[in-house]
Amino acid sequence: MIDLIVFDLAGTTVKENFDVQRTLKNSFAKVGLEISIEQASQVMGIPKPIAIRQLLESLYYDSISDDIIRAIHADFVADMISFYEQDQTVEENEGVSETFRQLKAAGIKVFVDTGFDRPIVDALLQRMAWEKNKLIDGSVTSDEVAHGRPHPDLIFRAMELAGVSDVKRVAKVGDTASDLGEGNAAGCGLVIGITTGAFTREQLLLTPHTHLISQIPEVLGIINSHAGVV
Repeated sequence: MIDLIVFDLAGTTVKENFDVQRTLKNSFAKVGLEISIEQASQVMGIPKPIAIRQLLESLYYDSISDDIIRAIHADFVADMISFYEQDQTVEENEGVSETFRQLKAAGIKVFVDTGFDRPIVDALLQRMAWEKNKLIDGSVTSDEVAHGRPHPDLIFRAMELAGVSDVKRVAKVGDTASDLGEGNAAGCGLVIGITTGAFTREQLLLTPHTHLISQIPEVLGIINSHAGVV
């Protein structure tokens, strides 16, 4: 039986066009530093200030300062908000709204969590209209917990908000190794990787999981097999 399912946003429920990676790359370029899309992809899913620090440590050790991290992050947040508010390419992955609808009809709480800060998520959720249409029960962002992915804090916060106490009755779905790590660290009953985002199937296979899928609607079959409720 699953009482709560927690989905990632960009790359999982929101279509992946490497938009987040391009925005992060551009924010580095504005302070005179260069990263590739591939390098940006490797830090997807984790809190963005930590991702920025990791990239700086791996590429520009002598250039690291809190001021540079804050400048890159502030620019990234502003550009992502603008992108999610205005860009015509922003859309959900195939079948997401209907999947949410069926899960909620089965009495399962639906949350989203993310490596983004709250201001970005508010812009994105307004664009997706999932809250307006009552397709999700809540959201948790990395700046609202002590430790972001791959730590379990986001899952535990979602459980608290949803009124769910047994982590074995929680499923986590995401497109990065940090998503799967988060689900494993929390002890979720289902940890589902999806290949629509930053990590390939081969990369996701390297992190423990219960299932790997290629489209969000496949979640319904997994939940059905696990509990017979959808």
